[in-house]
Amino acid sequence: MVNKRKTRTFSIKKAATIRQVAEMAGVSIATVSRVFAGSDLVSHELVERVQEASRSLSYQPNRIARNLRTQKTHTAAVMVSDIENPFFTSVIRGAGGVLRNAGYTLLLTNSDENEQIELELLLNLRAEGVAGVILAPTHEDAQHYEQFIQAGLVIVAIDRCPKDLKIDRVTVNNIEGAQTAVRHLVEQGHTKIGFITGLPRISTAYERLQGFEQAMKIHNLPLNPQWVQQGDFRRENGFTAMMNILNLEDRPTAVITSNNLMTLGALQAIYECKLRIPDDMAIVGFDDMAWATSLNPPLTTIAQPAHELGMSAAQLLLNRINDPQRPYRHVILDTQLIVRESSGMHYALEKD
Repeated sequence: MVNKRKTRTFSIKKAATIRQVAEMAGVSIATVSRVFAGSDLVSHELVERVQEASRSLSYQPNRIARNLRTQKTHTAAVMVSDIENPFFTSVIRGAGGVLRNAGYTLLLTNSDENEQIELELLLNLRAEGVAGVILAPTHEDAQHYEQFIQAGLVIVAIDRCPKDLKIDRVTVNNIEGAQTAVRHLVEQGHTKIGFITGLPRISTAYERLQGFEQAMKIHNLPLNPQWVQQGDFRRENGFTAMMNILNLEDRPTAVITSNNLMTLGALQAIYECKLRIPDDMAIVGFDDMAWATSLNPPLTTIAQPAHELGMSAAQLLLNRINDPQRPYRHVILDTQLIVRESSGMHYALEKD
């Protein structure tokens, strides 16, 4: 007996046109073009109507034709300084959603906190004609980036930025975040507080250190230079820095770390020394990660709105692409103290 297979047939529908999208949405062809270009000149209501019509018709813009007209690809890049850092994962997701909705393809690159790698990547991205780059800069010299901006490459800085560089940027209030961490530990009864800082050339590092030092002075607490240890935002240096603090004859009773990876290294050092958290050493981290509640004890952190940071940067990038002459914007997002057990009341209770 011969089994007869049923053969499936597939048909390819004729591609929808921009005119059909405009007619279904009840707008002009120019409005549809602006929506897909990510223009901020179109109202939210019209954007939704165009997007709904596009989905209904399965419309895809003709990117080849558009690229030939503009000499730019409809591609944007996000360049982070450490792709292993979960903070940047959230930033990328936030930026990617906004760019995807605007019809852009996202490229992801990693500078590995290396200035030379960053330079080579920027040269390659410019040569590829990307529409713009969302960048976590590794360099504090504005001239390092001016050559690309003068050549027409749109750059939006995230997380950190050279002081004198005139570009759009999205950062968090690092000074206030560090001050909040100190104030919280003071409220727990601590007067001897240490700090693990990041690379001094990076604005996030010196701003958080500045906030720490200011708060210590506000609360009339001693600023022991040995209690402030230099790290590089990596786990290994967080471990080394905390070990240096723990080996001091006169050591602090609490430590603030400048980012999540150094927090992990610091926690490893505390555990290897068989000390209890927070009884022997209290700790507050900078960045709230998914694993913070899984630790024993759960970690008190200064949380950054990483997803919102990425979304804001992507919108600034689209606005700059569509209106190169618009005023530069610096969006500063607030941090939030999330209290858990790693900075608990043990020390204050023992003092009483």
